[in-house]
Amino acid sequence: MTTLKGKVHYVGVNDRVKTLFEGLWPLPYGVTYNSYLIADDKVALVDSVDVNFFDLFLEKVKGILGERPIDYLVINHMEPDHSGAIRLLRKVYPDITLVSNKKALEMVEGFYGAGAKTLTIAEGDTLELGHHTLRFHMIPMVHWPETMVSYDITEHILFSGDAFGCFGALNGTPLDSRMDTSVYWSEMERYYANIVGKYGAPVQKALQKLKALDIEMVCSTHGPVWTGENIARVGGIYDRLSRYEAEEGVVIAYGSMYGNTLQMAETIAGELAAQGIRKVVMHDVSRVNHSFILADLFRYKGIILGAPTYNASIYPPMEMLMSEIEMRDMKNRYLGYFGSFSWACHSVKRLAAFSEKVGFEVTGTPVEMKQGMKEATCAACRELGKAMADRLKADR
Repeated sequence: MTTLKGKVHYVGVNDRVKTLFEGLWPLPYGVTYNSYLIADDKVALVDSVDVNFFDLFLEKVKGILGERPIDYLVINHMEPDHSGAIRLLRKVYPDITLVSNKKALEMVEGFYGAGAKTLTIAEGDTLELGHHTLRFHMIPMVHWPETMVSYDITEHILFSGDAFGCFGALNGTPLDSRMDTSVYWSEMERYYANIVGKYGAPVQKALQKLKALDIEMVCSTHGPVWTGENIARVGGIYDRLSRYEAEEGVVIAYGSMYGNTLQMAETIAGELAAQGIRKVVMHDVSRVNHSFILADLFRYKGIILGAPTYNASIYPPMEMLMSEIEMRDMKNRYLGYFGSFSWACHSVKRLAAFSEKVGFEVTGTPVEMKQGMKEATCAACRELGKAMADRLKADR
């Protein structure tokens, strides 16, 4: 049993088996589904877990409560990795009251059926448990429309749902003060880029709302429990990423079937380095899971995309990456692009259409290569690299 503070206990679970989160994003270090039990005069469970872990979850809950019933289940977020156990919880605790906002409770009925006892709350409402008092604040679209947070006024704990979460299972303890947290910082950025990235404006609104709270502990639904100076660090990461702020550097994401487009990418990278750009990251879109590419696109200000023509369009993995970038509404980036073809060029046209759609600042002259690399193409690639370097250095 892990007691966090006062009468608040951690009852979450590790998932070290799942390989892809949401069927999309790799989990090299696993993931957690965090749940918190407040064993006060009234018992409140804050969020639940993926249904596949219900037996272990229930064992943890009963290890604290014994046969004592749960009075309330507070639902901060309805995504099934956190709400999946609701149906089974209702069977074990038939008198449990589900506490959430109107949108969330409508989703409960849609996912898990009608008939539950419910308590509908709104912005600023409170729930008295005895020693602990919970107050609720709505943070819609971080990253679903029903999302809210629950703030323990007594112990200054923020139960934040998916906000401030990250990938990575927990090794022995949920508390950041008792672990090496180094792996979680990059996994937090990747989690944000993959899951929350589209919703920069709602995240900013949520951060402004939460500024007014005196927070001594952040209990999200994924990753460690954050305390002390790490609370400011976590907030800073979400603030920076939601403002689409990036550091100097370039991501070159390319597709290549026979190595010709790769030659172009290597030439551009060489020129960037020659011009003094130290952070140049290259990703093969057909070999690297796009989860990691997206994380780097949120990290660096320069983006250069290149791919061959394929079936009178563009290399399919690049098409997928462009779609993923579009869905995240990224801002304040510099974009260069290049492509190759054998007899009919379409990839550069498709990249040009992409550039107009996302609204990035196009930097340098796009390069188009017919068949193999020639000196003129090599020179054009170097010019593209130099133009991107010059644009980045202008911001210094």
